[in-house]
Amino acid sequence: MNKLFVPFAAMMFVACSSGGFVRETDEVEQDLRGPKYHVYTATNEASGNRVLAFDATADGTLIARGSFSTGGVGTSAGLGNQGGLVLSSDRRFLLVVNAGSNDVSSFKVRGDGSLALVDRNPSGGTLPISVTVHDSVVYVLNAGGTGNIRGLRLDDEGRLSSIAGSTRSLSGAAVGPAQVGFSPDGEWLTVTEKATSKIDVWRVGVTGLTGARRTSPSSGTTPFGFAFTGDGALLVSEAFGGAANASALSSYRIESDGDLDVLSASVPTGQTAACWVAILPSNRFAYTTNTGSGSVSGYALHEGLLTLSSTTQIGAGSSPLDMAVARNGKFVWVLEGGSHMIGAFAVAHDGSLSARDTIAVPATANGLAGW
Repeated sequence: MNKLFVPFAAMMFVACSSGGFVRETDEVEQDLRGPKYHVYTATNEASGNRVLAFDATADGTLIARGSFSTGGVGTSAGLGNQGGLVLSSDRRFLLVVNAGSNDVSSFKVRGDGSLALVDRNPSGGTLPISVTVHDSVVYVLNAGGTGNIRGLRLDDEGRLSSIAGSTRSLSGAAVGPAQVGFSPDGEWLTVTEKATSKIDVWRVGVTGLTGARRTSPSSGTTPFGFAFTGDGALLVSEAFGGAANASALSSYRIESDGDLDVLSASVPTGQTAACWVAILPSNRFAYTTNTGSGSVSGYALHEGLLTLSSTTQIGAGSSPLDMAVARNGKFVWVLEGGSHMIGAFAVAHDGSLSARDTIAVPATANGLAGW
C-alpha cells in the first residue's frame, strides 16, 4: 500500500497522496444502461503518463473505455495535489499535467467521451501538479524548486502556447502548494499552500496576466483542495497536518482587493486528513474526502455558509483522494488511492451518498474529472 502521509518539511504533513486497468467493457444493454457520463483519471506513471477514460451509466455502472497517452511522463509517486487534470467548461478539451516531464498535455474530447491528443507545452517550472482553465486562459502550478504559476493560452483547436510574462512566484520557497484554480468568472486565480497554511490570490486581467499576489492566512492549518460555488464562494479543505479527527472545511469570499473574508471558519469533519473538495452544480451540497479516515464528508451550503450534513464511510484502507461530480449532480466519483479504485456514489435529495460501483485503476492514478 502506498504511503499517504509523507513529510514536505521536517515532521510536517504534505500529501493526502495516492493497479492495472483490469475490467474490459461490459456487455451492457445500451437502451437500458447505456453510457450517460464520462470519467477520466491520469496514471502519472514514470514510464509514460496516460489518461484512462471510463463510461458511466445511468445506474452508476463504470465501464472502461480506453487509455490515451499524454506524450509526457509522470512520477509514479503521490503529488499531494488537486486538479491534476481538468475539463474546460464547455467540455471540449481535457488538460493534464505531466509531473515527470514538466509539461502540460491538451486533448480534444470527442462526442463519445474518447480523447485525441492535440498538444504539449512546457509548464514553465518543475513538477507541475495542478492545472486550471477559464475560457482560453490556462494556469499551471509548479511545485518543484521554489514553486510558481505559469499562464498558457488554449486556442480553438486545443493547441497551447505560453503567455509571455505570466510566471508568478508563490509566497516563498518550499510552501507545499496543492492546487491552482480560477473563480467561476475568471477574475481571480487561487493557490493553496500546505506548508505555510496560506492562500494566494491574484486578479487576472483581460490579457491573461495576473496582478500582484495577495496572500491571506488559512482559517485552519494545512489548506489543501478547494472549489468555488457558482456565485464565487471559495471552499477550502484543511488537513490539520493529518492530526486524527481534526480536519475541517472553511468557506471564504474574495474581496475586491484580493483579501479573503471568512464566511464559515473551519467547520469540523470529525475525520482525518480532509484533502479534496467538490461541489454539486446545484450549489446545495459540497464534499471533502478524508484520506486518513476512508470517508467522505458532506456539507449543506447556504449563501456560502457550511453545515456538516453527512459522513459516508468508504472503508478502512480506501484512502479516498480526488473527486468529480456528474454534470447533473446525480453522482459523485471518488478516486480511492488505497484500494486503487474509482468509486461511483449516487447523490440522494438530502446530499447523502450511497455506493453504486467500483472499477480498478493503477496504484499511481492521480486526479479525477467527469461530466
